[in-house]
Amino acid sequence: MTTVIAFIFMFGLLVFIHEFGHLIFAKRAGMLAREFAIGFGPKVFAFTKNETVYTIRLLPIGGYVRVAGEDPEIIELKPGQHIGLEFNDEGNIKKIIVNHKSKHPNARIIEVEHSDLDHELLIQGYDPDEEDEKLTFQVDRKAFFVMDEEETQIAPYDRQFASKSVGKRAMQLFAGPMMNFVLAIVIFIIVGFIQGIPVDEAKISGVQNDSPAEEAGFQKGDEVVQINGNAISTWEKFDEIVKDNPGEELSMTVQREGGTETLTLTPAKIEGQGITIGQAGVRHAYEKSFVGTFQYGFERTYDTTKLILTNLVKLITGQYSIEVLSGPVGIYDATDQVVQSGFMTFLMWTSILSVNLGIINLVPLPALDGGRLLFVGIEAVRGKPIDPQKEGIVHFIGFALLMLLMIVVTWNDIQRLFL
Repeated sequence: MTTVIAFIFMFGLLVFIHEFGHLIFAKRAGMLAREFAIGFGPKVFAFTKNETVYTIRLLPIGGYVRVAGEDPEIIELKPGQHIGLEFNDEGNIKKIIVNHKSKHPNARIIEVEHSDLDHELLIQGYDPDEEDEKLTFQVDRKAFFVMDEEETQIAPYDRQFASKSVGKRAMQLFAGPMMNFVLAIVIFIIVGFIQGIPVDEAKISGVQNDSPAEEAGFQKGDEVVQINGNAISTWEKFDEIVKDNPGEELSMTVQREGGTETLTLTPAKIEGQGITIGQAGVRHAYEKSFVGTFQYGFERTYDTTKLILTNLVKLITGQYSIEVLSGPVGIYDATDQVVQSGFMTFLMWTSILSVNLGIINLVPLPALDGGRLLFVGIEAVRGKPIDPQKEGIVHFIGFALLMLLMIVVTWNDIQRLFL
């Protein structure tokens, strides 16, 4: 149950922060944000506030902010169509009843001759009982369509995504990944304040029971200064050598109580998702530093970003197989192991996943933020936008391929759980 709660909290936080970035910058740019959703599929919970419907959906595989104009508007009024109109106190249309007009006895029925809900905000038509006179009605900027008894606010062109400048649109798309990096920095800073920041040297604060380090004779307070005769001055170098040499004997010289000791360590082989790394079973030493904690937050985020980008390049170039990828099932399984290691480890894991989410969304693939940013960039170079229908087709195909990849990755995750 602890793992379930931790996973729901972590998933919800990562998606919420990402989509919150999109939402805030959409509203700052004057865009109409129709929906803020956590998850996909059927609605589980929903409420409306300040023009936006906030929903929690059944499938925990992401989230989205639906901005007016990003997709074709759902409802289109056609000549000859009969609709019902309800008016506000100023005499402007406040509700456009598309169907089930009998449920709205106070609505005025007209036959549409012309409508413009993007620029002129008007509807022209005829009273079915008095067809000789053309009627013109002004539409309130915040009027609603009512279809199947569900209300959808109209979006004048100046509130649609496409009406905004290239810079505002790019910022709205980039804001989601940006917030994931901000979240990672904040969490790393919190971790730094709670447990301190790691010292630069390869100094050990603790040794795990039944670990290769315990068998080799390592003790709390040891500082590794040489490995196989080569000087070691940082923990990063020590950790890199250990990871790169699973199952290989390493001769290590440590400083201990003013003297030196030579120990032989054979890192354990840790296999996962097609990769084998070495593990010693030691904990890094920490120290308290107010200023250093903030620096630590940025440095850890930068180092994590660099590591993920390196692995992504290896995946793209074929050095890693698709087996290294994990979906929700694999992340849940890893979270279960992380939770057992303690709250601090869980926070670090959340930060790493936040950076990962930010980077993946910036990859220039259709349907991802990076893919949409690519189209905005092309528009900036060309001086005119790409045909929205063509762009929509590209994103649709991209989304379908991503869903297919998600299914393959999830299947691999499930197989690993039972092998």
